[in-house]
Amino acid sequence: MRHRAEPPPAEAELPIRFAFDGRALAARQGQSIAGALWDHGVVAWRTTRGGGRPRGAFCGMGVCFDCLVTVNGTPGQRACLIRVSEGDVVTSQEGHGRDELAI
Repeated sequence: MRHRAEPPPAEAELPIRFAFDGRALAARQGQSIAGALWDHGVVAWRTTRGGGRPRGAFCGMGVCFDCLVTVNGTPGQRACLIRVSEGDVVTSQEGHGRDELAI
């Protein structure tokens, strides 16, 4: 007779704390910025430079660039690819986020 082994108890992982547009939020270990924002009901965090239309994660794999955010002062970071780190400061981004690229 086979017996099913019980999995070891999961250790409670402490949440990762980060800030988004001045709000204190929490994320799970290994979670992307996009995933953490979704968990908090945030679905758009960038506006297009032509028209100011809202954007968030679209492709989810770093191809479309709709999910751009500014992370710790660096604009143009893809929220779907970057994992949240303790103490990160994430802000919404307008357009491409870099004045030197303005047309």
